[in-house]
Order: sequence, then structure tokens, then C-alpha cells
Amino acid sequence: MSSSTPPGWVYNETVKMFATPGHPPVEDTGELERYWGQAWCVTNDIGTIRAILMHRPGDEMSVIDPKKRIESIGSFGDIETGWYFQSDRLPEIAEMQAQHDALTAMLEAKGIEIHHVDGVADGRLKSCYTRDPLIMCKGGAIVCRMGTRIRRGEELAITRTLARLGIPILRTLSGGALMEGGSFAWINERTAVIGCGIRVNREGAHQIGEVLKRQGVDLIVIDLVGYDIHIDGSFLMVDRDLALVDPSGLPYSFLEQLKELKVRTVEISPDDDKWIVNSLAIAPGELIMPRGASNRTLDRLAGHGVRWTILPYDKMQLNGGGIHCSTTPLIRDAV
Repeated sequence: MSSSTPPGWVYNETVKMFATPGHPPVEDTGELERYWGQAWCVTNDIGTIRAILMHRPGDEMSVIDPKKRIESIGSFGDIETGWYFQSDRLPEIAEMQAQHDALTAMLEAKGIEIHHVDGVADGRLKSCYTRDPLIMCKGGAIVCRMGTRIRRGEELAITRTLARLGIPILRTLSGGALMEGGSFAWINERTAVIGCGIRVNREGAHQIGEVLKRQGVDLIVIDLVGYDIHIDGSFLMVDRDLALVDPSGLPYSFLEQLKELKVRTVEISPDDDKWIVNSLAIAPGELIMPRGASNRTLDRLAGHGVRWTILPYDKMQLNGGGIHCSTTPLIRDAV
């Protein structure tokens, strides 16, 4: 090489030699394991869970003031500060913690790695419902934008937690978008659904859909009924082609779409506690379920080969969320 070789040529040739192409994509397993430490990936709601995100109710629950009863409704809350507790009675925090601890222990006994949210503060008493501030998909997370004041700001704690764990953040929401993860569900690895309502708007669904489209996933967008906030109160995939549903919370058009996708459904009855739809599939056909299922529904699930473990969760439910709400799988096996 001549001493008179232009430095620009040396630079260009070196950069050209070491350039890395865009493929394989970000969500490629090898790319994730090499550069992010683990293959963070969720493309379904029923594959065996390997890692999960949770938060045990803690000091943030002290924002609850028993004197702040909304007499016209019977629930509790403070419009000025934004906190609310929609049940007509307040549980002992120790009772909530005990039920949450039992869920954590059950998941750990299944070999699932538990990760915890960092930096929950400022009286955000709904932070124990980790399902909502993020959505996991192929290759990482989408950070949501919460649709109520007491939850707005959870996004910061979630973002810091994802950074600590080394989980790629594929998108955060912008503009007037609203999205909460409890209103997102996988139907299969190529199809997902979002339920829009008082806490999730079409712009939020559109921005989620932009990420999914790049990964070859079709997004169905439906309208929830009345003031329902999340689809996971009415729809739960429990096996590859089987869902547990509350039809009163879903539009008929969506029930027809499930048939077109060859998804069979088990419909709950008036004898069931609706919270059973908020169960968690930890593997294909294997549920962790709260109390309240009728023998009729359990028999129908068993007839489809579904297995379950019952876990009391009524104290946690008083705060507005169930077992499904309390967990966000970070890694699930493909199915």
C-alpha cells in the first residue's frame, strides 16, 4: 500500500469490508442470543412459558385511603390524585401479597424464570398487573401507553426493567395512542387481536399493527362491549385451536372470525365466575385458573384435553385484575 493512498479510500474499503447486512432480522434467534443474551420472543398465548414478568404488591398500595369512599358508587378513589379501587371492599395488603406469592411459587415450581419490575413508585397501585404496560412479540417488547391516570407512568418503570433485562424495545407509542396489553391477545403465530374501548383506541391498535405487519402477523381489531377495558376478560386461548370465551363481552363478528380460523370455543355460563377467563395458559392445554368454574365448564374443558390447577386469587381480583393480568410472559415456546 502506497504511502500516498488517499485516506478516504482506506476508510471506504474498510467500512465496505466490515459492513453487516440487515438480514437476518432483529427477531432472528441467533441474533437475539448473540447480541441480547436470550431469544426474547412471544408469538402465541399457549406455548410453554420460560420467563415471565411480575410485580408483588408493595408500598405503592399505601395510596389507598379507606376514608375516600365514593358513596354514590360504593368503590374507593380520589379524582384529584387519580387513584381508584373499584371494588366495594378493601382487602388486607398481606392477603393480596399471599395470593401473589402463591402464584409466583406455582410458576417457579414449573421451572419458569421470574423477573420483577424495577422502580414502582408514586402510588401506582395497579402495577401488580404487569400484563398491561407492554406487549411481547417476536424479538422484543412494545411499550404501551396507559389509558388511566393512576397507570400513566408505569411505562417508565417497564422501560427501565426491559433495559436491565436486555430485552429489545421494538416500539413505544406516540401521539394520542392508547394501548394496554390486557387488550391484546395472540390467536396463533400469524394472527393477533386487539379489543378497543375506553382504555385502548384505534390509533394505539394501528401502531401495534405496524410492528406486527413487519413480522408477518395479521391484526384483528374489534370493539369491546360497554365499558369493558380489556379483551382478556372475555377471551383466552387455552390450546392451539381452543379458546375459553365469555360471548357477552365479544362482538358476534369476532366469534365468526374465530370459526373461520378454525378455533373452537368453550363458552362460560352464568354459573361460572367470569374471572376464570382471566386464567393463564402455561403450556398447551395447561391452565392456572382461579376458583369459580362450574362443573359444566370444567367438564367441557376436560373433554378437550385441558388440564388445570386451581389457585385462590379473589383478594388480588379486588384491585381489578386476575391471574392473566398479573403476568407477562417474556419467552414462550413456539407451537
